[in-house]
Amino acid sequence: MIMSRSLTADRALKIALVCGVALSLAACGTVRRALPFGLGGDDEPTATASEGQRVSVLEFEQQLAPSAALAGRDFFLPGPVAATSWGQPGRNAENNVEHVIAAPNFTVAWRASIGAGSSRPRQLMGPPVADGGRIYTIDADRSVRATDETGRSVWRTDIRPEGREDGGFGGGVAVSGGRVFVASGHRVVTALDAATGAQVWQTRVDVPIHGAPTVAGGRIYVVDIDNLLYAFDARTGQQVWTYRGIPEPARLMRASSPAVLADTVIAPFASGEVVALRANNGQPVWSEVLSRTSRTSALSEIRDIAGRPVISRGTVFAVRHAGVIAARDQRSGARRWELPIAGVNAPLPVGDVVYVVSKTGELTVVNRESGQVYWTRDLNEGRTRQKGGFLGIGDRTVRPQWTGPILASNRLVLGNSFGDVVAFDPKTGQEVAALRLGDPIHAPPIAYNGRLYVVTDAGQLVAIS
Repeated sequence: MIMSRSLTADRALKIALVCGVALSLAACGTVRRALPFGLGGDDEPTATASEGQRVSVLEFEQQLAPSAALAGRDFFLPGPVAATSWGQPGRNAENNVEHVIAAPNFTVAWRASIGAGSSRPRQLMGPPVADGGRIYTIDADRSVRATDETGRSVWRTDIRPEGREDGGFGGGVAVSGGRVFVASGHRVVTALDAATGAQVWQTRVDVPIHGAPTVAGGRIYVVDIDNLLYAFDARTGQQVWTYRGIPEPARLMRASSPAVLADTVIAPFASGEVVALRANNGQPVWSEVLSRTSRTSALSEIRDIAGRPVISRGTVFAVRHAGVIAARDQRSGARRWELPIAGVNAPLPVGDVVYVVSKTGELTVVNRESGQVYWTRDLNEGRTRQKGGFLGIGDRTVRPQWTGPILASNRLVLGNSFGDVVAFDPKTGQEVAALRLGDPIHAPPIAYNGRLYVVTDAGQLVAIS
Protein backbone atom coordinates (compact mmCIF):
# COMPACT_ATOMS: atom_id res chain seq x y z
CA MET A 1 0.00 0.00 0.00
CA ILE A 2 1.33 3.43 -0.97
CA MET A 3 0.26 6.52 0.94
CA SER A 4 0.98 10.10 -0.10
CA ARG A 5 -0.10 13.66 0.52
CA SER A 6 0.76 17.06 -0.94
CA LEU A 7 2.27 19.88 1.10
CA THR A 8 -0.12 22.71 1.93
CA ALA A 9 1.01 26.34 1.91
CA ASP A 10 0.94 26.38 5.70
CA ARG A 11 3.04 23.23 5.86
CA ALA A 12 5.57 24.63 3.41
CA LEU A 13 5.79 27.83 5.49
CA LYS A 14 6.53 25.80 8.62
CA ILE A 15 9.30 23.90 6.85
CA ALA A 16 10.81 27.13 5.55
CA LEU A 17 10.69 28.59 9.06
CA VAL A 18 12.37 25.47 10.49
CA CYS A 19 15.20 25.73 7.99
CA GLY A 20 15.59 29.48 8.50
CA VAL A 21 15.76 29.22 12.27
CA ALA A 22 18.13 26.26 12.16
CA LEU A 23 20.53 27.88 9.72
CA SER A 24 20.61 31.33 11.29
CA LEU A 25 20.52 30.51 14.99
CA ALA A 26 21.55 26.84 15.21
CA ALA A 27 20.07 26.95 18.67
CA CYS A 28 18.97 23.32 18.96
CA GLY A 29 21.73 20.78 19.49
CA THR A 30 19.83 17.99 17.78
CA VAL A 31 19.05 20.04 14.69
CA ARG A 32 22.58 21.43 14.57
CA ARG A 33 23.83 17.87 14.08
CA ALA A 34 21.01 17.22 11.64
CA LEU A 35 22.17 19.92 9.20
CA PRO A 36 24.43 18.75 6.34
CA PHE A 37 27.92 20.02 5.50
CA GLY A 38 28.50 21.47 8.98
CA LEU A 39 25.95 24.26 8.60
CA GLY A 40 25.00 23.91 12.24
CA GLY A 41 28.42 24.94 13.49
CA ASP A 42 29.91 23.35 16.59
CA ASP A 43 28.94 19.72 17.22
CA GLU A 44 28.04 20.49 20.80
CA PRO A 45 24.43 21.53 21.39
CA THR A 46 23.67 25.02 22.64
CA ALA A 47 20.86 26.44 24.69
CA THR A 48 19.20 29.83 24.49
CA ALA A 49 18.90 30.30 28.24
CA SER A 50 21.17 32.85 29.86
CA GLU A 51 23.74 31.91 32.46
CA GLY A 52 22.17 30.50 35.60
CA GLN A 53 18.77 30.08 33.97
CA ARG A 54 17.31 26.63 33.18
CA VAL A 55 14.45 26.84 30.68
CA SER A 56 12.73 23.54 29.91
CA VAL A 57 10.54 23.07 26.87
CA LEU A 58 8.10 21.32 29.19
CA GLU A 59 7.46 24.52 31.15
CA PHE A 60 5.97 26.19 28.10
CA GLU A 61 3.34 23.54 27.49
CA GLN A 62 2.67 20.95 30.16
CA GLN A 63 4.79 20.43 33.25
CA LEU A 64 5.67 16.80 33.94
CA ALA A 65 4.98 16.52 37.65
CA PRO A 66 5.52 13.31 39.62
CA SER A 67 2.26 11.53 40.40
CA ALA A 68 1.02 11.96 43.96
CA ALA A 69 -0.30 8.39 43.80
CA LEU A 70 3.25 7.09 43.23
CA ALA A 71 4.96 9.24 45.87
CA GLY A 72 7.21 7.11 48.06
CA ARG A 73 6.38 3.92 46.15
CA ASP A 74 9.09 1.57 44.96
CA PHE A 75 9.02 -0.17 41.59
CA PHE A 76 10.22 -3.58 40.41
CA LEU A 77 13.32 -4.04 38.25
CA PRO A 78 14.36 -7.54 37.18
CA GLY A 79 17.85 -8.80 37.91
CA PRO A 80 20.55 -8.57 35.23
CA VAL A 81 21.03 -11.37 32.71
CA ALA A 82 23.99 -12.19 30.47
CA ALA A 83 24.05 -10.55 27.04
CA THR A 84 25.77 -13.20 24.89
CA SER A 85 24.65 -11.60 21.62
CA TRP A 86 23.81 -8.07 20.52
CA GLY A 87 23.03 -8.63 16.86
CA GLN A 88 20.80 -5.60 16.26
CA PRO A 89 21.17 -1.92 17.16
CA GLY A 90 18.50 -2.48 19.83
CA ARG A 91 19.95 -5.91 20.83
CA ASN A 92 17.14 -7.89 19.16
CA ALA A 93 14.47 -7.34 16.51
CA GLU A 94 12.00 -6.01 19.11
CA ASN A 95 14.60 -3.43 20.32
CA ASN A 96 13.79 -4.73 23.80
CA VAL A 97 16.77 -4.80 26.17
CA GLU A 98 15.58 -4.91 29.84
CA HIS A 99 18.54 -5.47 32.26
CA VAL A 100 21.97 -6.90 31.31
CA ILE A 101 25.18 -7.91 33.07
CA ALA A 102 27.90 -5.51 31.94
CA ALA A 103 30.75 -3.34 33.21
CA PRO A 104 30.56 -4.13 36.95
CA ASN A 105 33.90 -2.36 37.55
CA PHE A 106 33.07 0.58 35.27
CA THR A 107 36.62 1.01 34.01
CA VAL A 108 38.04 1.27 30.48
CA ALA A 109 39.47 -2.10 29.39
CA TRP A 110 40.79 -1.04 25.98
CA ARG A 111 40.34 1.30 23.02
CA ALA A 112 40.63 0.46 19.33
CA SER A 113 40.28 2.44 16.11
CA ILE A 114 37.37 1.50 13.85
CA GLY A 115 38.38 3.88 11.03
CA ALA A 116 37.27 7.39 10.10
CA GLY A 117 35.53 9.49 12.72
CA SER A 118 32.97 12.25 12.27
CA SER A 119 33.88 15.34 10.29
CA ARG A 120 31.99 17.74 8.08
CA PRO A 121 30.06 16.49 6.16
CA ARG A 122 30.68 12.91 7.36
CA GLN A 123 28.97 11.69 10.50
CA LEU A 124 29.55 8.51 12.50
CA MET A 125 26.11 7.54 13.78
CA GLY A 126 25.73 3.75 13.73
CA PRO A 127 25.95 1.85 17.03
CA PRO A 128 28.07 -1.31 17.18
CA VAL A 129 26.66 -4.85 17.18
CA ALA A 130 28.31 -8.01 18.51
CA ASP A 131 28.15 -11.79 18.12
CA GLY A 132 30.46 -14.78 17.91
CA GLY A 133 33.31 -13.10 19.81
CA ARG A 134 33.43 -10.08 17.52
CA ILE A 135 32.17 -6.49 17.57
CA TYR A 136 31.07 -5.08 14.21
CA THR A 137 31.13 -1.35 13.45
CA ILE A 138 30.70 1.06 10.56
CA ASP A 139 32.83 4.20 10.34
CA ALA A 140 32.14 7.61 8.80
CA ASP A 141 33.71 6.53 5.47
CA ARG A 142 31.33 3.54 5.19
CA SER A 143 33.95 0.94 6.06
CA VAL A 144 32.77 -2.02 8.12
CA ARG A 145 35.18 -3.55 10.62
CA ALA A 146 35.23 -6.68 12.78
CA THR A 147 37.11 -6.33 16.08
CA ASP A 148 37.70 -9.18 18.51
CA GLU A 149 37.19 -8.99 22.29
CA THR A 150 40.82 -7.96 22.87
CA GLY A 151 40.56 -4.92 20.57
CA ARG A 152 42.37 -6.55 17.62
CA SER A 153 41.06 -5.78 14.13
CA VAL A 154 40.05 -9.00 12.34
CA TRP A 155 38.93 -7.61 8.97
CA ARG A 156 37.84 -4.39 7.29
CA THR A 157 35.62 -4.00 4.20
CA ASP A 158 34.67 -0.88 2.23
CA ILE A 159 31.02 -1.19 1.19
CA ARG A 160 30.95 1.79 -1.20
CA PRO A 161 29.77 0.79 -4.68
CA GLU A 162 32.40 0.84 -7.41
CA GLY A 163 32.83 4.29 -8.89
CA ARG A 164 31.00 6.08 -6.06
CA GLU A 165 33.27 8.45 -4.16
CA ASP A 166 30.66 10.84 -2.73
CA GLY A 167 30.43 11.35 0.99
CA GLY A 168 27.26 9.43 1.71
CA PHE A 169 26.77 9.38 5.47
CA GLY A 170 24.61 7.48 7.90
CA GLY A 171 23.63 3.84 8.03
CA GLY A 172 24.43 1.02 10.38
CA VAL A 173 25.00 -2.69 10.79
CA ALA A 174 23.30 -5.84 12.09
CA VAL A 175 24.62 -9.39 12.36
CA SER A 176 22.58 -12.59 12.01
CA GLY A 177 23.09 -16.10 10.67
CA GLY A 178 26.78 -15.65 9.93
CA ARG A 179 26.28 -12.48 7.89
CA VAL A 180 26.74 -8.79 8.60
CA PHE A 181 24.04 -6.65 7.00
CA VAL A 182 24.87 -3.04 6.22
CA ALA A 183 22.67 -0.09 5.24
CA SER A 184 24.32 3.14 4.15
CA GLY A 185 24.02 6.61 2.72
CA HIS A 186 25.65 5.31 -0.46
CA ARG A 187 22.25 3.98 -1.60
CA VAL A 188 23.12 0.32 -1.09
CA VAL A 189 22.20 -2.51 1.27
CA THR A 190 25.02 -5.04 1.59
CA ALA A 191 25.55 -8.50 3.09
CA LEU A 192 29.04 -9.51 4.21
CA ASP A 193 30.39 -12.81 5.45
CA ALA A 194 30.78 -12.36 9.21
CA ALA A 195 33.93 -14.50 9.35
CA THR A 196 35.90 -12.90 6.50
CA GLY A 197 34.19 -9.64 5.53
CA ALA A 198 33.76 -10.84 1.94
CA GLN A 199 30.78 -9.39 0.10
CA VAL A 200 27.92 -11.86 -0.35
CA TRP A 201 25.51 -9.53 -2.17
CA GLN A 202 24.80 -5.85 -2.63
CA THR A 203 21.46 -4.28 -3.63
CA ARG A 204 21.09 -0.70 -4.82
CA VAL A 205 18.26 1.57 -3.69
CA ASP A 206 17.15 4.94 -5.04
CA VAL A 207 17.96 7.24 -2.10
CA PRO A 208 20.28 7.12 0.95
CA ILE A 209 19.52 5.15 4.10
CA HIS A 210 20.58 6.72 7.39
CA GLY A 211 19.24 4.10 9.83
CA ALA A 212 20.61 0.65 10.67
CA PRO A 213 18.85 -2.47 9.35
CA THR A 214 16.64 -4.77 11.41
CA VAL A 215 16.87 -8.51 10.67
CA ALA A 216 14.05 -10.93 11.49
CA GLY A 217 12.42 -13.98 9.93
CA GLY A 218 14.82 -14.17 7.00
CA ARG A 219 14.19 -10.56 5.98
CA ILE A 220 16.00 -7.23 6.34
CA TYR A 221 14.01 -4.07 7.03
CA VAL A 222 15.32 -0.54 6.43
CA VAL A 223 13.74 2.91 6.02
CA ASP A 224 15.26 5.40 3.56
CA ILE A 225 15.27 9.19 3.93
CA ASP A 226 12.17 9.48 1.72
CA ASN A 227 10.13 7.43 4.22
CA LEU A 228 10.12 4.29 2.09
CA LEU A 229 10.31 1.05 4.08
CA TYR A 230 12.05 -1.83 2.28
CA ALA A 231 11.89 -5.54 3.04
CA PHE A 232 14.72 -7.57 1.47
CA ASP A 233 15.36 -11.31 1.40
CA ALA A 234 18.31 -11.84 3.76
CA ARG A 235 19.66 -14.73 1.69
CA THR A 236 19.61 -13.15 -1.77
CA GLY A 237 19.18 -9.41 -1.26
CA GLN A 238 16.10 -9.34 -3.49
CA GLN A 239 13.40 -6.81 -2.67
CA VAL A 240 10.30 -8.51 -1.22
CA TRP A 241 8.01 -5.49 -0.70
CA THR A 242 7.97 -1.78 0.08
CA TYR A 243 5.69 0.58 1.97
CA ARG A 244 5.71 4.36 1.62
CA GLY A 245 5.02 6.50 4.66
CA ILE A 246 3.80 10.09 4.64
CA PRO A 247 6.39 12.30 2.89
CA GLU A 248 8.29 14.62 5.25
CA PRO A 249 10.99 16.99 3.93
CA ALA A 250 12.17 18.17 7.38
CA ARG A 251 13.95 15.43 9.30
CA LEU A 252 16.88 14.75 11.62
CA MET A 253 20.21 13.28 10.61
CA ARG A 254 19.86 10.61 13.29
CA ALA A 255 17.62 7.82 11.98
CA SER A 256 15.65 4.97 13.49
CA SER A 257 15.27 1.25 12.79
CA PRO A 258 12.04 -0.79 12.63
CA ALA A 259 11.01 -3.18 15.39
CA VAL A 260 9.79 -6.68 14.50
CA LEU A 261 7.94 -9.30 16.53
CA ALA A 262 6.66 -12.49 14.89
CA ASP A 263 4.53 -11.41 11.89
CA THR A 264 4.40 -7.69 12.75
CA VAL A 265 6.78 -4.91 11.68
CA ILE A 266 6.59 -1.60 13.56
CA ALA A 267 8.02 1.10 11.31
CA PRO A 268 8.84 4.68 12.43
CA PHE A 269 8.84 7.54 9.93
CA ALA A 270 10.10 11.13 9.86
CA SER A 271 6.48 12.33 9.66
CA GLY A 272 5.90 11.17 13.25
CA GLU A 273 3.91 8.24 11.88
CA VAL A 274 4.18 4.76 13.43
CA VAL A 275 2.83 1.98 11.22
CA ALA A 276 2.29 -1.71 11.97
CA LEU A 277 2.58 -3.95 8.91
CA ARG A 278 2.38 -7.62 8.03
CA ALA A 279 5.90 -8.99 7.76
CA ASN A 280 5.10 -11.30 4.83
CA ASN A 281 3.55 -8.75 2.45
CA GLY A 282 3.83 -5.22 3.91
CA GLN A 283 0.08 -4.72 4.28
CA PRO A 284 -0.71 -2.15 7.01
CA VAL A 285 -2.47 -3.29 10.17
CA TRP A 286 -2.71 0.07 11.90
CA SER A 287 -1.20 3.53 11.62
CA GLU A 288 -0.89 6.30 14.18
CA VAL A 289 0.70 9.73 14.04
CA LEU A 290 2.29 10.74 17.34
CA SER A 291 0.77 14.20 17.24
CA ARG A 292 1.20 17.11 19.56
CA THR A 293 0.94 20.79 18.72
CA SER A 294 3.81 22.90 19.99
CA ARG A 295 3.95 26.64 20.48
CA THR A 296 7.58 26.93 21.55
CA SER A 297 9.52 27.17 18.27
CA ALA A 298 9.55 26.23 14.62
CA LEU A 299 12.17 23.56 15.39
CA SER A 300 9.56 21.62 17.35
CA GLU A 301 7.67 21.12 14.08
CA ILE A 302 10.24 18.49 13.07
CA ARG A 303 8.15 15.37 13.66
CA ASP A 304 10.85 12.74 13.21
CA ILE A 305 10.96 9.57 15.31
CA ALA A 306 14.72 9.25 15.61
CA GLY A 307 14.77 6.77 18.52
CA ARG A 308 13.97 3.14 17.80
CA PRO A 309 10.44 2.01 18.69
CA VAL A 310 10.37 -0.78 21.27
CA ILE A 311 7.99 -3.76 21.45
CA SER A 312 7.63 -5.00 25.02
CA ARG A 313 4.89 -7.17 26.57
CA GLY A 314 2.38 -6.41 23.83
CA THR A 315 2.98 -2.66 23.88
CA VAL A 316 4.80 -0.42 21.39
CA PHE A 317 6.72 2.49 22.96
CA ALA A 318 7.91 5.33 20.72
CA VAL A 319 9.25 8.87 21.25
CA ARG A 320 8.88 11.73 18.78
CA HIS A 321 11.22 14.71 18.42
CA ALA A 322 8.26 17.13 18.37
CA GLY A 323 7.27 16.26 21.90
CA VAL A 324 5.46 13.05 22.83
CA ILE A 325 6.19 9.57 24.12
CA ALA A 326 3.35 7.15 23.42
CA ALA A 327 2.40 3.63 24.47
CA ARG A 328 0.26 1.78 21.90
CA ASP A 329 -1.26 -1.68 21.84
CA GLN A 330 0.89 -3.78 19.52
CA ARG A 331 -2.04 -5.54 17.79
CA SER A 332 -4.59 -2.74 17.47
CA GLY A 333 -2.62 0.47 17.83
CA ALA A 334 -5.02 1.62 20.55
CA ARG A 335 -3.63 4.35 22.78
CA ARG A 336 -2.67 3.29 26.30
CA TRP A 337 -1.06 6.56 27.39
CA GLU A 338 0.92 9.56 26.16
CA LEU A 339 3.22 12.08 27.85
CA PRO A 340 4.68 15.38 26.61
CA ILE A 341 8.34 14.35 26.31
CA ALA A 342 10.38 15.29 23.24
CA GLY A 343 13.27 12.93 22.56
CA VAL A 344 15.58 11.37 20.00
CA ASN A 345 16.55 8.20 21.91
CA ALA A 346 14.77 4.87 22.21
CA PRO A 347 12.75 4.49 25.43
CA LEU A 348 13.81 1.72 27.81
CA PRO A 349 10.94 -0.35 29.24
CA VAL A 350 12.19 -2.58 32.06
CA GLY A 351 10.27 -4.17 34.92
CA ASP A 352 7.46 -1.90 36.10
CA VAL A 353 8.75 1.26 34.44
CA VAL A 354 9.86 2.99 31.26
CA TYR A 355 12.96 5.21 31.25
CA VAL A 356 13.01 8.03 28.71
CA VAL A 357 15.52 10.84 28.12
CA SER A 358 14.29 14.10 26.64
CA LYS A 359 16.26 16.15 24.13
CA THR A 360 16.74 18.80 26.85
CA GLY A 361 18.45 16.27 29.14
CA GLU A 362 15.67 15.25 31.52
CA LEU A 363 15.57 11.60 32.60
CA THR A 364 12.00 10.57 33.42
CA VAL A 365 10.76 7.32 34.98
CA VAL A 366 7.22 6.38 33.97
CA ASN A 367 4.91 3.66 35.21
CA ARG A 368 4.66 1.15 32.36
CA GLU A 369 0.92 0.51 32.72
CA SER A 370 -0.53 3.91 33.64
CA GLY A 371 1.92 6.43 32.21
CA GLN A 372 2.17 8.17 35.61
CA VAL A 373 5.53 9.72 36.47
CA TYR A 374 7.66 8.50 39.38
CA TRP A 375 10.35 11.19 39.09
CA THR A 376 12.29 13.38 36.67
CA ARG A 377 15.99 14.25 36.95
CA ASP A 378 17.99 16.90 35.10
CA LEU A 379 21.04 15.05 33.77
CA ASN A 380 22.74 18.33 32.91
CA GLU A 381 22.84 19.60 36.48
CA GLY A 382 26.46 20.59 37.11
CA ARG A 383 27.33 19.73 33.51
CA THR A 384 27.25 22.97 31.53
CA ARG A 385 29.90 25.03 29.76
CA GLN A 386 30.10 28.66 28.75
CA LYS A 387 31.14 29.43 25.20
CA GLY A 388 31.67 32.72 23.39
CA GLY A 389 28.91 33.94 21.13
CA PHE A 390 29.02 35.13 17.53
CA LEU A 391 32.35 36.88 16.74
CA GLY A 392 33.24 36.45 20.40
CA ILE A 393 30.46 38.76 21.60
CA GLY A 394 28.51 37.40 24.53
CA ASP A 395 28.38 33.94 26.05
CA ARG A 396 26.03 31.05 25.69
CA THR A 397 25.40 28.05 27.88
CA VAL A 398 26.29 24.73 26.27
CA ARG A 399 24.69 21.53 27.55
CA PRO A 400 25.47 17.98 26.46
CA GLN A 401 23.30 15.87 24.22
CA TRP A 402 22.61 12.41 25.71
CA THR A 403 22.33 8.94 24.18
CA GLY A 404 20.94 5.80 25.79
CA PRO A 405 20.06 4.62 28.37
CA ILE A 406 20.98 0.99 29.00
CA LEU A 407 20.43 -0.75 32.35
CA ALA A 408 23.63 -2.66 33.08
CA SER A 409 24.54 -4.38 36.36
CA ASN A 410 22.14 -2.21 38.38
CA ARG A 411 23.31 1.05 36.81
CA LEU A 412 21.49 3.20 34.28
CA VAL A 413 24.23 4.12 31.79
CA LEU A 414 24.22 6.93 29.20
CA GLY A 415 26.79 8.60 26.96
CA ASN A 416 26.91 12.28 26.02
CA SER A 417 28.33 14.77 23.55
CA PHE A 418 30.88 16.02 26.10
CA GLY A 419 32.58 12.60 25.93
CA ASP A 420 31.27 11.21 29.23
CA VAL A 421 29.82 7.79 30.01
CA VAL A 422 27.76 8.29 33.15
CA ALA A 423 26.05 5.78 35.44
CA PHE A 424 22.98 6.62 37.55
CA ASP A 425 21.09 4.78 40.27
CA PRO A 426 18.01 3.37 38.46
CA LYS A 427 15.77 3.84 41.51
CA THR A 428 16.74 7.39 42.49
CA GLY A 429 18.47 8.94 39.49
CA GLN A 430 21.53 9.89 41.52
CA GLU A 431 24.86 9.80 39.69
CA VAL A 432 27.05 6.93 40.93
CA ALA A 433 29.98 6.77 38.46
CA ALA A 434 31.41 8.51 35.42
CA LEU A 435 34.11 7.95 32.81
CA ARG A 436 35.66 10.72 30.75
CA LEU A 437 36.39 9.32 27.26
CA GLY A 438 37.26 12.71 25.77
CA ASP A 439 35.38 12.47 22.46
CA PRO A 440 31.67 13.08 21.81
CA ILE A 441 29.38 10.05 21.96
CA HIS A 442 26.24 10.02 19.81
CA ALA A 443 25.60 6.27 19.42
CA PRO A 444 24.10 4.45 22.42
CA PRO A 445 26.21 1.94 24.39
CA ILE A 446 25.69 -1.79 23.87
CA ALA A 447 26.42 -4.77 26.16
CA TYR A 448 28.17 -7.98 25.20
CA ASN A 449 29.80 -10.76 27.24
CA GLY A 450 30.05 -8.72 30.43
CA ARG A 451 31.31 -5.47 28.89
CA LEU A 452 29.82 -2.25 27.58
CA TYR A 453 30.96 -1.04 24.16
CA VAL A 454 30.84 2.60 23.07
CA VAL A 455 31.72 4.20 19.72
CA THR A 456 33.00 7.77 19.88
CA ASP A 457 32.89 10.48 17.22
CA ALA A 458 36.66 10.13 16.79
CA GLY A 459 36.22 6.59 15.44
CA GLN A 460 37.22 4.80 18.64
CA LEU A 461 35.61 1.62 19.95
CA VAL A 462 35.87 1.66 23.76
CA ALA A 463 35.38 -1.45 25.90
CA ILE A 464 34.25 -0.85 29.50
CA SER A 465 34.56 -3.72 31.98
